[in-house]
Amino acid sequence: MGSLAWEVIGVIDTDGDCAEWIFPAEPDVVRKARGAVRGQLRGWDLDCVADLAALLVSELVTNSLRHATGPIGVRLVRPTRLGDTLLVEVSDPLPDPPRERVAQPEDESGRGLQLVAGAARRWGTRPGGGGKTVWFELAVPG
Repeated sequence: MGSLAWEVIGVIDTDGDCAEWIFPAEPDVVRKARGAVRGQLRGWDLDCVADLAALLVSELVTNSLRHATGPIGVRLVRPTRLGDTLLVEVSDPLPDPPRERVAQPEDESGRGLQLVAGAARRWGTRPGGGGKTVWFELAVPG
């Protein structure tokens, strides 16, 4: 799983229990990140959470693309045992944490964090050296 068909700034690692990519802040980054996540999780035999993780990564990468400039990092940490938790992180250079808001029915955006909050076991943000990371955990059925 070490080489990818998607253009990325860098593949930090895709072997072992962690996979990391850095994508350019370009319009098709959402598709690239979704494909990388789905492919890696299927390679880890975690098909049961691959589509949900890819969907939530799409939402967070879209937020990063919309509000930040610069590279977008995506990181997966594989559960250490069945029935454990998958950790997913999306990082960007904007230091401001995202704000969950209530979207009105006619709004075209504003539902991404609500989707993450509703689907993930837990989620949150943390500041980083040059920006922030938004993370979420998904339960992996045992």
